[in-house]
Amino acid sequence: MKKLIAVLALVPSLVLASGGEFPLDKAPDLTNDKAALQSGAKLFANYCLNCHSAESMRYNRLHDIGLNDEQIKQNLLFATDKVGDTMTAAIDPKDAKKWFGAAPPDLSVIARSRASGAGSGADYIYTYLRTYYKDPSRPTGWNNMAFPNVGMPHVLWQLQGERVAKFEEVKDPHDESKTIHKFVGFEQVKPGTMAPAEYDRAIAELTSFLVYMGEPARQDRFRLGVIVLLFFGVFTIFAWRLNAAYWKDIK
Repeated sequence: MKKLIAVLALVPSLVLASGGEFPLDKAPDLTNDKAALQSGAKLFANYCLNCHSAESMRYNRLHDIGLNDEQIKQNLLFATDKVGDTMTAAIDPKDAKKWFGAAPPDLSVIARSRASGAGSGADYIYTYLRTYYKDPSRPTGWNNMAFPNVGMPHVLWQLQGERVAKFEEVKDPHDESKTIHKFVGFEQVKPGTMAPAEYDRAIAELTSFLVYMGEPARQDRFRLGVIVLLFFGVFTIFAWRLNAAYWKDIK
C-alpha cells in the first residue's frame, strides 16, 4: 500500500502530469484484442522498462494475453531471468536519480491514475505519446503538447521520426491588446521507421497494454458481471411466478 501511494504521488509530478489544456484524442480500445496487447507488451518491454518499472505486474500474468513462458523469455525478459518476477526497470535506481534528479515512477497504474474530466487515462497517454516535437530550447531537445516543458525525452522518436510544432500569432481572447501562440499543427522534418498511421496504431496498442496492466482481471470482472446479471434476471422470473402462485388462493 505504501508503494502504491508513493507511485500515485510521483506520477503526476514526474512523468505524465498534464501541464496545459491541449485537447485529448480518443484512444482506441484494443483491450479485447490479444494480438494488439502482445504488441503493446513488446513495445513496453523494449522502450519503457529501460527506465520505468511496473512492480505490480508479473511477467507470468501475460499468459492472460496469450503468451507462453518461452515467448515471454525470448521477447520480454531483459531485467530478470524468471518469468514469475515482477517487471522491474533495467536502469539502476541510483543512476536514474543521478541522471534525472528523481527515479522514474512505476507505471503499473498510470492509465488509471491519469483519468480526469478532460478524458480517460488512456486518452491522455495516447495523446501524450503522439504529440512530441523537436524543441532546441529544452535540455533533452524535445517538448510535448500534452505536457509542456516535459522532462522525459521522446524515446519513440525513431519510430515516429522528428517533427516540429507550428504556431501562429493570434489575439488573446481575454485581452485583445496581447497576442498568444496558437498551435496549428505539426510538420514532419525527418521520417521515422513507421508511417504516421502505423505509429498511431502502435501507440494505441501500447496504451491498451497499459490499461490492461492497471487491472489485469478487468475482462474477467466484466464476464463475471454479465453472468451475475443473467442469473438475477432468470431468478427474478422464477421469483415472480412463485409469488403469483403463492398468492393466487389467498384473498
